[in-house]
Amino acid sequence: MSPRSLRMVSCRRRRPGRAMGCRSLMSNSSTPTIGVIDIGSNSTNLLISQRGHAVVREQKITRLGAGVLRTKMLSAESMENTLQQLRYYSSVLAENGVTNIHVVATAAVRHANNGVAFLAEVESIIGVIPRLISGEEEGRLSFVGAQHQLPLPNNPQLIAVFDIGGGSTEIAVGHPTGPPRVISIPYGARSLTEKEIHSDPPRPEELTNAIGVIIDEVDDALREIPELADCDEIIGVAGTIVTIAMVELGLTQFDAQKLHGFALTRDAAEDVFRTLATEALRDRLFNPGLNADRADVIVGGCCALVAIMRKLQRSHIIISTASLLDGVAATEAS
Repeated sequence: MSPRSLRMVSCRRRRPGRAMGCRSLMSNSSTPTIGVIDIGSNSTNLLISQRGHAVVREQKITRLGAGVLRTKMLSAESMENTLQQLRYYSSVLAENGVTNIHVVATAAVRHANNGVAFLAEVESIIGVIPRLISGEEEGRLSFVGAQHQLPLPNNPQLIAVFDIGGGSTEIAVGHPTGPPRVISIPYGARSLTEKEIHSDPPRPEELTNAIGVIIDEVDDALREIPELADCDEIIGVAGTIVTIAMVELGLTQFDAQKLHGFALTRDAAEDVFRTLATEALRDRLFNPGLNADRADVIVGGCCALVAIMRKLQRSHIIISTASLLDGVAATEAS
């Protein structure tokens, strides 16, 4: 997904990037409004929700988790990129008069030795104490968020939500009304790329190894949650899987109406994987739907998705453009 940073109050372009779902926030002090920031391993995300409806949704690739797998530290550059985006989000929240604000941080901060010090800087910018959430809580929140305004066919009784992030992948399994059982896999698009993919274009053995890592993790998940094999539907959330769907659809701009609820077939996912994995980075950039900021890690994300679909022998996965952000908003509003 290609991020844009816009001034959401006026919907005027503020600087390069992308906002998803630009709509001005009505001034109504009696309307409960919630602001949520998700500090992820690859992107930093903002949602302003009013009565369960997203009025502001923004994303920026900030690469906070770059190198964390190897160094166990957040780099100075990635922290500054993230903090700069948070300063902008703070101004958006202030312009919209949002005071009910929740900030969550995920895998990159969980795994970094300097994560606590970084969160202190986040607090000084946003003015609220950030929550460092576990992989299990991340999965539960994504399970709730993924279903937001998502039409599911045939009234499924058992679903699984896969959140392929930058630094981890969460698998949440349960009845749609929950609560789900959750497994957190310590590899996402960025961390899997950094672990296994070192050539440009990737060598076949690197791709095989990356897929094998995730298949082994899904094997473990099946032993812990056997019902994962029997789900009526599986749902995919977050930037990696939405990007793969955008490439499949040839979308040059994010379009929630076309993406939310889209059934991405396994054959289509495999086709996108083969295309992106056999191209050098400079050529990969020409694929409609793939933003330059995500091109360096998308092959790792593709490896994760095709591994999941192969292991579970799924014919398709339902795309949700809602996410962890929506899960936090729904939980805090209840």
